[in-house]
Amino acid sequence: MDTRQLASFCAVVERRSFSQAAERLGVTQPAVSLQVRTLEERVGQRLLDRSGRRVEPTEAGRRLYLAAQRVLQAEQQLLDELAAGEGAELRGMLAVGASTGPGGRLVPLLACEFARRHPGLRVALSIFDTQTVIDRVAARELELGVVGARTRARTLDFEPLARDEIVLAVPRGHRLAGQTVEAADLSGETLIEMQDGAGVRQVVEGELRRARVRLRPAARIELGLQESVKSAVVAGYGVGFISRAALEEELAAGTLGTATVRGLAPAREIYLVRAAGRVPTRAGREFAAFAKARVEAAHREGREQSE
Repeated sequence: MDTRQLASFCAVVERRSFSQAAERLGVTQPAVSLQVRTLEERVGQRLLDRSGRRVEPTEAGRRLYLAAQRVLQAEQQLLDELAAGEGAELRGMLAVGASTGPGGRLVPLLACEFARRHPGLRVALSIFDTQTVIDRVAARELELGVVGARTRARTLDFEPLARDEIVLAVPRGHRLAGQTVEAADLSGETLIEMQDGAGVRQVVEGELRRARVRLRPAARIELGLQESVKSAVVAGYGVGFISRAALEEELAAGTLGTATVRGLAPAREIYLVRAAGRVPTRAGREFAAFAKARVEAAHREGREQSE
């Protein structure tokens, strides 16, 4: 079975479009259509449903897609190993996803530095909420994800990368800024929350259950992702729980303050996540090792400065 046919088929499944698959592969749309049609003739089954607005895999197509991913990954690993043995630079594309917390500063800087070290490699970073990153890694649309919460899924492997403190962000000059407060002190505040599925929200809700604390703010506003919540707090519309790592610039500039809620110590692990059983590319392996080394070096430097 021709791996070019499998690559074309997988690209169509992932992009839900022949034209977008062709653009991704750098070939013409008729070439992709021919590869897929030849593959369908080879297996004797219809693999794609072309009747709707988007192209969708049939049941046989979904089964083939999972198997084809393994074949293509094994082929890529073989090519990587051969190239590595010759001392060649990393090439191709590395697709990484990050949730909004680590995706605000940590992962973009890691991606840029890694790309600078490997100019022949295209590093593509996408930012979503935690659950979307996890889902896309599980679907093998992303090779690696960096997220602020983990799920129990046998199809995924999670590896701790860093630890992140979550703080209650308040507007500049707010009465609670710099204070340790009781949960009841938030009764007159508007609590601005991230959308359901966001890693920070999951951690905060878990910490509230652990501490048996219930927040009763005057109002709640759900704004989606972390950047939206931060913008609303800066503008003075309320208070919200946000990753401290995402607030470094605002805290340094004095445009935001923080408060501590007594009895709550929300913190989380930042995880590297990948599909279980997926054969990693050399680029994926090296990026994971690079990220862990850089985070550990930064943590060690921070400890030395505080001593």
